[in-house]
Amino acid sequence: MGAGKSLDLLKTAHNYEERNKSVFLLTSSLDNRFGERKIASRLGISRSASTFTKFTNITSLVNQLVTENNSLACILIDEAQFLTKEQVWQLTDIVDYLDINVIAYGLRSDYLGEPFEGSTYLMTLADKIEELKTVCEFGDKASMNMRLLNGEPVFEGEQVQIGGNDSYLPVCREYFKKMKIKYGFI
Repeated sequence: MGAGKSLDLLKTAHNYEERNKSVFLLTSSLDNRFGERKIASRLGISRSASTFTKFTNITSLVNQLVTENNSLACILIDEAQFLTKEQVWQLTDIVDYLDINVIAYGLRSDYLGEPFEGSTYLMTLADKIEELKTVCEFGDKASMNMRLLNGEPVFEGEQVQIGGNDSYLPVCREYFKKMKIKYGFI
């Protein structure tokens, strides 16, 4: 959270399009904080995008686009942590057999420090991984996403709760553990 993933995705889309290369923007249907079918940065920049659910066959979707457009240089995916294992394998097919670049942006882990399914398989199958970093106001590099309720840390509940700065705080692992101890979860 707070590392500029969506901003970087939008910048990358702009760079491709500035070179007359076609891109396909895809985001999870779960995140509609900024509107349906939209990728938005906290800086206020946004673009329309197609959405995926856990049932979406991304290979079929891309094959249809390639048939209609005849060229697609890159697929840019926001909220990639919500991809399924099968969908990540589909992305590898798109790269390997259709020769289309895929760049996926997402969180590594949830508010409990547990990996998301999509993130696990992206980190396993990706050709290249780049970490976008943000800082923890209490320590070092923020690598954890602490869920908040009324400004207080929460360590119980469903894995997915869509939210922004009001619901999550990017923190370093050390501070995360200190809060777990303070609130009786270690």
